[in-house]
Amino acid sequence: MEQKEKLLEIKDLRVYFEIAPSRMAKAVDGVSFHLNRGETVALVGESGSGKSVTSLSIMKLLSIPPGKIVSGSIELEGKDLLRLSEKEMRKVRGDDIAMIFQEPMTSLDPVFKIGDQIMESIIHHQRISKKEAKERALELLKLVGIANPEKVIKEYPHQLSGGMRQRVMIAIAMSNNPKVLIADEPTTALDVTVQSQILKLMLKMQDTFNSSILLITHDMGVVAETADRVLVMYAGQIVEEAEVKEVFLNPQHPYTKALLKTMPSLENNVRRLLSIPGNVPPSHQFPKGCRFADRCEFAMDICRDSAPELESVSEGHHVRCYIPFKKGGEAVDKEQRSVTKSF
Repeated sequence: MEQKEKLLEIKDLRVYFEIAPSRMAKAVDGVSFHLNRGETVALVGESGSGKSVTSLSIMKLLSIPPGKIVSGSIELEGKDLLRLSEKEMRKVRGDDIAMIFQEPMTSLDPVFKIGDQIMESIIHHQRISKKEAKERALELLKLVGIANPEKVIKEYPHQLSGGMRQRVMIAIAMSNNPKVLIADEPTTALDVTVQSQILKLMLKMQDTFNSSILLITHDMGVVAETADRVLVMYAGQIVEEAEVKEVFLNPQHPYTKALLKTMPSLENNVRRLLSIPGNVPPSHQFPKGCRFADRCEFAMDICRDSAPELESVSEGHHVRCYIPFKKGGEAVDKEQRSVTKSF
């Protein structure tokens, strides 16, 4: 098998927040994964699972305090970003790693014109003239599919639709040909038609600039359309990791299966979509065993007494669960087949 080049590698990342004296919330608790060059990896899970904290940690944009990176490393091409000064990190942001946020209206500055905001990033990182930066900004707006860029470049964010603002954010993010693009719920605030356009645009830009994408989402439909590999995150931990096809056809963790059940399907004529009972446990009160045990219909005594490790079930497929490794899991496997049949 061809060895892929690791571009970004996160090792044993732990990010805690002090919520009271000597009381810590473990938002990210021992997360490890990598991103290969030119690859799209989806980080999925419910709100409160630690996805956005992970992405902000990579960018070193956490509020410290109350947040604190307790341990771990974040290596970009072998260079640990956690060891860089803020001045050094400013060169990395927007140049080597760029980020698209969920709501562009809060990310774009309302008092500056679109052109000025794109040009600012270009001039800061490329040290070119204002005229050259303007030409580059117009080129980027055309590339992201904005009609009449000469007009849009003179407008303010509030004058654009949500889809156009998100396109501008992608133009800014790709303005310096970053190696890694982090997209944090980039289509959540958009209607379905615009969502599809934005996703296709991101993949087109990835192909144009040979960038890697870390896509953070809770939408498994988006994952199926865009990702090469999937990381399922729950309560601050990675609970399953596999190639996208493997996750949909052969999910091993009960949480992954539950997420797939919540997806609408044309084959299943149901009046109401299924939901996962219960809530993600608070990050300052994690149980001693499996963190999904209280919501899992297959939980055993060992699940509540001892925390499982992330283990390999097959090549490239890892799961943090006892059930796949227990001989008594035949009933679970049967349930799994019925869940994934429609996918």
